[in-house]
Amino acid sequence: MSLEQNLTDQERLANLGLDELKQLVGLVSYDDSADPFPVTGWDAVEWVVGNATQSAHFFQSALGMELVAYSGPETGNRDHHAYVLKSGAVRFVVKGAVTPGSPLLDHHRRRGDGVVDIALEVPDVDRCVEHARAQGATVVEEPHDVSDEHGTLRVAAIATYGDTRHSLVDRSRYQGPYRPGYGARASSYTKRPDAPNRLFQALDHVVGNVEMGRMDEWVDFYHRVMGFTNMAEFIGDDIATEYSALMSKVVANGNHRVKFPLNEPAVGRKKSQIDEYLEFYQGPGAQHLALATNDILRTVDCLRAEGVEFLATPDSYYEDPQLRARIGEVRVPIEELQKRGILVDRDEDGYLLQIFTKPIGDRPTVFFEFIERHGSLGFGKGNFRALFEALEREQERRGNF
Repeated sequence: MSLEQNLTDQERLANLGLDELKQLVGLVSYDDSADPFPVTGWDAVEWVVGNATQSAHFFQSALGMELVAYSGPETGNRDHHAYVLKSGAVRFVVKGAVTPGSPLLDHHRRRGDGVVDIALEVPDVDRCVEHARAQGATVVEEPHDVSDEHGTLRVAAIATYGDTRHSLVDRSRYQGPYRPGYGARASSYTKRPDAPNRLFQALDHVVGNVEMGRMDEWVDFYHRVMGFTNMAEFIGDDIATEYSALMSKVVANGNHRVKFPLNEPAVGRKKSQIDEYLEFYQGPGAQHLALATNDILRTVDCLRAEGVEFLATPDSYYEDPQLRARIGEVRVPIEELQKRGILVDRDEDGYLLQIFTKPIGDRPTVFFEFIERHGSLGFGKGNFRALFEALEREQERRGNF
């Protein structure tokens, strides 16, 4: 099946073309006809938070997302509020409990704000579930149809690390704003007059943190159950500092639209960022989401103007002659990157620009990465040490290092 025929629902709505997706997320050609678990792309990222109303406002006012749908008491859902927000092909669903007995409260009490469902758009839900079950996956929601006046969705879900799950969604027969039970909803929030239409266009990857010794188990899960392949592996000095270390492997679906780096802590002199996450999230979960932009300078400037805080990068990073020799020419002067704290890395395919926020909630768990790719299919390997040292400085400030 060609890439043009295989665009996701969200990519079509965002008017993203093939060439733009190749640059944004490193999309590659792929024939899924022999794939037992074909994945078209991302469908939605579902969050459970302590206050969905306030979180939805933050995603609109700070991240420039657009409110498009809602479920709650007004739509017959007595348990929780759910706000659907989008930016380009990125769709977030933010849920917060209404009733004191809601199971969302139990989840939030243990985990804090975090991602519970990384939903994937697939062309054949039943085929995927049949293969997943045969490979030993836990099916937490059997394939079934949900319908309303906008059509029918075919959905199911399988379990992955911790409480995280992958909903599997076929949207080919549905034209509604999100799912049955949700109504279209426009925001009362008004953007600044000079604000860009959107600050990011696509979801590049979602990083999962798992317990020590279990990374290879989950890499095997994605290979065996979902047919993903290895993209990269980072071990040893690549991904260690003087004090802490971790190991990471990256798996991706056939067209590289969906990419999952998986991290586990490694033995170090002090507590690593992964250890801190596992402690405060009370187990494995999604650590950060990388959001792809075609203008990272403008994106960072707009985010900072709205109060979003980023990890600090020391000036010595930009003044290092080895860095300058390695990265060569990039589209903006190094001084402009230095002013904003944006990191740069180059590999055999090109280069990328990236920056990381501080944790967005009360616990030191989930955060965002913003990434601008120029040919590179990597994940900023050359920046790992600088990034981890910045994270260690923040851990030390929190008293968790």
